[in-house]
Formats: sequence, C-alpha cells, structure tokens
Amino acid sequence: MKQTHSPLPPASFYSADTYRSQDSIGWLMHRIKQSIVHLADKRLCQHDLTHAQWAPMLRLRLHGPSSTLQLSKDLDVDAGALSRLLDRLEAKGLVVRERSSTDRRVVQVSLSEEGQRVTAELPAVLSEVFNAHLAGFTEAEWRTLIELLQRLVANGEALRESSKE
Repeated sequence: MKQTHSPLPPASFYSADTYRSQDSIGWLMHRIKQSIVHLADKRLCQHDLTHAQWAPMLRLRLHGPSSTLQLSKDLDVDAGALSRLLDRLEAKGLVVRERSSTDRRVVQVSLSEEGQRVTAELPAVLSEVFNAHLAGFTEAEWRTLIELLQRLVANGEALRESSKE
C-alpha cells in the first residue's frame, strides 16, 4: 500500500484584501524562470536550440534514457506536444526513439552521439546563468534559497498526492 503524507496546514501569509502581485511567489518564480530561459536561450541559439528543446535534452543527459511517458511527466508537457518536439530533435539527429521490445506501447528516448556532444555544455551554460542571477548572494543565502525552494516543491507534491485520494 502506498503511503502518502498529508500536507501541512496552509500558511496565512496571503489574503485577498492585501494581495499584491509583486509579493506573489508564483509571479516571482515565473519572472525568474523567464529571465533564466531568456539568457540560456541567447547562449544556446548557436546550436539552434530553444528552451523547449534543450530542457528535455538536459533531462536525458542528467538522468539517462527515459520513456516518453516519464519524460512527459517530468517536463509537464502533454504527449502530443512532446511527440512533435521529439520529431524535431530526432530530425536534427539529437535524440533517438526506440520501441520497447517487451511492450510495443512504450517508447524509450535517449540522446544520440550528437545530442551528447551538444548537451555537454548545457551544465556550464546553466551554471553561468544561475550564478549571474545569484550575484550578491552569499553561499549561505544560496543554500537557504535552495532549501526553501525544495520545501515549496515538497509541499506542492504533497498537495498533488492528497488531491488524488
């Protein structure tokens, strides 16, 4: 039996009468993501890759081959959009799709040799982009930020799990 953890009681930091978008964690995270993606895209345009294309390739580089179903979940992309994206990456010779020999419904995706070569610089590019966004932060502040964001992720996952029940 799968054990699920109940989410913690909600905080009361936000209220309808004092809500301001500039204090919204959703809006702030959205703006940060936009900025990171914009700068990374500028650096990666030499490879003719967009964020939509380099994100799944980075996932494959860091975590290895994946089924299309798992990749779709990890990237929060619907199956149709992922299929079109993989069509483009496959046409560029960057990924390889193979049907499972045990279950023909399952398609495994992996980086090609060229995909491995192209993605080799992704961690360095993202490290530079992240470090530029963290200008003025101390290492302790950075570590605290990571811990806080991880807590937000864990809370969100607990909420998602509890809504399935």
